[in-house]
Amino acid sequence: MDDSNPHLKATLNTWQLWGIAVGLVISGEYFGWSYGWATAGTLGFLVTTIWVATMYTAFIFSFTELTTAIPSAGGPFAYAERAFGEFGGYIAGAATLIEFVFAPPAIALAIGAYLHVQFPSVAPKEAAVLAYLVFMTINILGVRIAASFELVITILAIIELLIFMAVVAPGFRFSNFIAHGWAGHNHFHPGAFHGMFAAVPFAIWFFLAIEGVAMAAEEAKRPTHSIPIAYIAGISTLLALAIGVMLFAGGVGDWSLLANINDPLPQAMKIIVGPSSGWLHMLVWLGLFGLIASLHGIIFGYSRQIFALARGGYLPEVFSRIHPRLQTPWIAILAGGVVGIAAIYSDSLITIGGQPLTANIVTMSVLGALVMYAVSMLALFRLRKTEPAMARPFRARLYPFAPLWTLIGVAICLASIIYYNRTITLIFCALLCIGYLVVHLTRRRVRA
Repeated sequence: MDDSNPHLKATLNTWQLWGIAVGLVISGEYFGWSYGWATAGTLGFLVTTIWVATMYTAFIFSFTELTTAIPSAGGPFAYAERAFGEFGGYIAGAATLIEFVFAPPAIALAIGAYLHVQFPSVAPKEAAVLAYLVFMTINILGVRIAASFELVITILAIIELLIFMAVVAPGFRFSNFIAHGWAGHNHFHPGAFHGMFAAVPFAIWFFLAIEGVAMAAEEAKRPTHSIPIAYIAGISTLLALAIGVMLFAGGVGDWSLLANINDPLPQAMKIIVGPSSGWLHMLVWLGLFGLIASLHGIIFGYSRQIFALARGGYLPEVFSRIHPRLQTPWIAILAGGVVGIAAIYSDSLITIGGQPLTANIVTMSVLGALVMYAVSMLALFRLRKTEPAMARPFRARLYPFAPLWTLIGVAICLASIIYYNRTITLIFCALLCIGYLVVHLTRRRVRA
């Protein structure tokens, strides 16, 4: 890209990048994952989660090479375009955009539902929209303000998870965790592996979106130093929290009672301290921090992807404009918010497979992530071959085994999601095809 193109200002330090890495994902520690127990049992889901964690660890070690070698707000889009040209750049960019634009409405609605429980007079959708507006505003005000806020709220969310583990620890029994649920779910028989296969998306939920740090690379003061530390510390933090939350929640009583609910942590704590305990009320209130951290972080991520795609000519130029005083991609922030708010108000109006819209777009978000992971690993192999002399401040550990393991894991995860979500997969593919046709025709007209 030439110097006439807009660039984002480098202001972020290592701690702020770590806050973004963990904050993007940490809502997954609070809700959503326990549905994996319903299909795989506690032991089966634990194995599935550890396997997915190895995939993500291999991915992060490989992805960091690309992030530090090509520190761009476009992240995967920039890597794939350099490796494969326009088509590869489009696939990676569109997949990442789907991941980051479609995830926030579900998180915002969770915030709205939480506030509605605490304040019944507050309508969930209006509260969700208000959350969008607040965090879009914070992101527009400046990247340092946004990143500092993300760091603080992420630390508070981590502290709350540690408090949860400490409070329920006296009632923890490993025998409870390994006890059989319905249908003998903790037996490792052939049927159990089918359940573990079905539980893959819920294990991914523990780590989904950590790659969003790549979108902050252009704004890092020392990307070659800070990004590897942020990624490695981030995945380590998330893995430790995921295992801790699962073990302590499943070991306090009958884990099968927590397998099909959206609030497993408060319900697990209620078993130990009772429904009127101050600890329980604190957990419910502070649980909002995890949701806020992820919503705020993903708004940051989608805005940088929209900005980079517009700067690269894949979206209208207007989305690449930077606020002259605040130095943030404010139009890109607003654009993603319009899509998210529209999804919020369409939640009860559009159903797919009997499920509301936002339940399905979470699955579509996971599909986008997995496609992006695959393209990024292929770009790593391609650039190693075509540009061996390119500066690589951080070289992928265990190359080529780490990126190969990532590709194998992605293939298995995609097979699981496609098998159980065929309609959403068709819609996802249709969006990619229609988008590419529009971009291709538009770029041809521009060249002409």
